[in-house]
Amino acid sequence: MSAAWPSVALGSVVSLDVERVPIDASKAYPMVGVLSFGRGLFDREPIENGATSYKCFYRLKSDHIVMSQLFGWEGALALSDEKFAGKYLSPQFPTFLSDQAKLDRNFLGWLMRRPTFWSDLGSRASGMGDRRRTLNPDAFFACKIPLPPLDEQRRILARIEELAAKVEEARKLNASSLVGGSRLLSAMAHRADLSTEAKLRQGWQRAKLEDLLTEYRDPYPVLADASYPNFGIYSFGRGLFTKPHINGLGSSATQLFRARAGLFIYSRLFAFEGAYGLVEDEYDGYFVSNEYPMFVCNENRVLPEFLIAYLLPSTIWREIANGSGGLGDRRQRVQPQHFLKHELLLPPLDWQQKIKNIRNRLVRAIPLQAETARELDAMLPAILDKAFKGEL
Repeated sequence: MSAAWPSVALGSVVSLDVERVPIDASKAYPMVGVLSFGRGLFDREPIENGATSYKCFYRLKSDHIVMSQLFGWEGALALSDEKFAGKYLSPQFPTFLSDQAKLDRNFLGWLMRRPTFWSDLGSRASGMGDRRRTLNPDAFFACKIPLPPLDEQRRILARIEELAAKVEEARKLNASSLVGGSRLLSAMAHRADLSTEAKLRQGWQRAKLEDLLTEYRDPYPVLADASYPNFGIYSFGRGLFTKPHINGLGSSATQLFRARAGLFIYSRLFAFEGAYGLVEDEYDGYFVSNEYPMFVCNENRVLPEFLIAYLLPSTIWREIANGSGGLGDRRQRVQPQHFLKHELLLPPLDWQQKIKNIRNRLVRAIPLQAETARELDAMLPAILDKAFKGEL
């Protein structure tokens, strides 16, 4: 903080402003919640027919400042705006107004996005353990903030918002690089620019997955004194991810299945939302449950990289899941015998090889993209730190 700026208790520039509205069981109440880690307000499901144990709700104004009593210590703090005006919060979310003659609420909004602010607020929380720590308005009022003159607050605000917009633009560009790569792979695998007849003339063939894949099973007994490296599959075609090791003593499973690099794999439970993947080299020798069928591709006809690209569109997930067992999405397992009946148009191997080459280049770029994302995530906190030290 600049030595020239006074440090003041928030209670000297912010006041409690709660509009209590008694609940009428004949009305519906559009509800709002507060995301942790400074991510703002969000719309929740409306409450109707008096389906709540609360006696009243708090009505939001566009200029309110909102704190979650349960999770304010982890950044569940936010500014309201016109989008949320007139909607409702539970009594777990006290609302405040700033003294606009002394404090620009947007200046406070950026201050409240700093982990140091959350820690200061959390130091006055009551209760045992994180999930039971609660805050009252007095805890909020006791927080100390730097308070430069209004003109300086607005200058700092303009600079923060300029730099934050650049960081967000860079973040979107970084994220879009992989999204664009996935779209390219999907487009190459489906060639929507060609009719079925044109594809067949160019050597594409009709095939069922059962003609191209062979189920692979490498079962291992689960031993009490052993630990088994484990992975899962992200939905929406986002690949594999490492999970905590399975401890033999704590596992109810009696048998696991060892994966090997190059296998095609999917989640029976979440195939309906794109949980398909390729076992990359880093997961060779890892273990999964029988909820994850694995297959060897007949690479004289189909490359696993093509299959992954083919399975990127949500229309394909739905087509495969249609008619599979289970009632409702959450229980709709896609069994291997059903999956293997799926029919597709298979391009020539030279076209599949092009898809493989591009996918391999994209996979090699993922670590760089992830490192760039981490660097960008660190930039905004650094900007805020400088801003509120008077160095921006």
